[in-house]
Amino acid sequence: MPVAGVGGGGGGRGGGGRMVLGGCGGAGAAVVEDAVVMELAAAEGEDSVVTVNCPDQAGLGCDLCRTILEFGLRITRGADVSTDGQWCYVIFWVVPRSPSINVRWGSLKNRLMSMCPSSYAIPFYPEITQPAPPQFYLLKLFSTDRKGLLHDVTHILSELELIIHRVKVSTTPDGRVVNLFFITDGMELLHTKERQEETCSMLIATLGPSLSCEILLAEGFQQGFSSLPPTISEELFRLELDDCESSSRSLCAEMKKMQKASINFDNALSPAHTLLQIICVDQKGLLYDMLRTLKDCSIKVTYGRFWSNKKGFREVDLFIKQADGKKVIDPEKQEVLRSRMRSEMLHPLRVMIVNRGPDTELLVANPVELSGKGRPRVFYDATLALKALGICIFSAEIGRQTASERQWEVYRFLLDDSKEFPLANSLTNRNNIVDRVRKTLMGCYN
Repeated sequence: MPVAGVGGGGGGRGGGGRMVLGGCGGAGAAVVEDAVVMELAAAEGEDSVVTVNCPDQAGLGCDLCRTILEFGLRITRGADVSTDGQWCYVIFWVVPRSPSINVRWGSLKNRLMSMCPSSYAIPFYPEITQPAPPQFYLLKLFSTDRKGLLHDVTHILSELELIIHRVKVSTTPDGRVVNLFFITDGMELLHTKERQEETCSMLIATLGPSLSCEILLAEGFQQGFSSLPPTISEELFRLELDDCESSSRSLCAEMKKMQKASINFDNALSPAHTLLQIICVDQKGLLYDMLRTLKDCSIKVTYGRFWSNKKGFREVDLFIKQADGKKVIDPEKQEVLRSRMRSEMLHPLRVMIVNRGPDTELLVANPVELSGKGRPRVFYDATLALKALGICIFSAEIGRQTASERQWEVYRFLLDDSKEFPLANSLTNRNNIVDRVRKTLMGCYN
């Protein structure tokens, strides 16, 4: 991860051969520009350090982790979190998940800074409010079909910080493909001609001159599609980790490994906080899954540490309080939180293959935060896995569905059967798809 050519933010060389983006304000500083400081690694494979020092608010740690995940970064260690209910100090050690990911560090810094609250009128634990609705745009792409095309487009959109909310892909009999992407812009600049030209130019330069591109305002866009059949919906949203009957041997082994997680509460160590201790297998977005679950359960994290051992397990210590400022002492409340943490943290994504008439459909689902935000990079990872297997996607769709008393984001991929990878009557091939997609989503493949 060389630092040459990194844009955004000022700053000179820091210690240890790192490049520093932004200044560094002390605890309690009110200078918003100093809220986020980045020390970029001097060589590929080394950790970069992201420090956030700003007023606190409900769910801030979850939002920061979500954005780091969205930019294709992995939190490797540390994740020191400290807050007094007024001011928050967080440190993340991060690396790109894959050498192919081009991290826009300046944009990441700006995104993280935009999440930092104003230093004025800081309530101890404000209500989680619904964000203002984003502006949706329709990106139309017309090109010749080929294997891996959908992921290649997704990769470029990800680098441009364009967030995919819904996709409609269809292939014509003459081999042409029509891609309709409903997107929002993380930089909030897609209304400008310059940003639209940048997007189309990068797509055409990467995918070839035969590609045609058009960006329009998506008036009245709503997320959603026709509901899944009840039998499929019940199986998808109630899928359990110990269900290995239809899984491949390697995937079943991974599920059994995940079940070794330990989640314990300790109320003796601190007079004001409950210590939540977690030991579990490492996976992509683990810290995000922990913090989003606590955020949705109205649990406040006051201090936390997050590190890993050599066997691929994570150890996490979180000092927590309830929304009323009290410790979590009630055994029933502890058991409810433990069960919710185990489910959300160890099994945040559901993957299965079903028949759709004579065709084969891949389904991927993840729970939506109470704030309305879905999980980052799911579409990216699912298409990456299918590209690696050499499977063509005939059509794709993203929508939302309510099930099991919560909202889910559901990704539907209609897969193209081929002689090289037959799907219709091959249980082995279907299991291989579920195995590869799930492992890619969880970080085993990048």
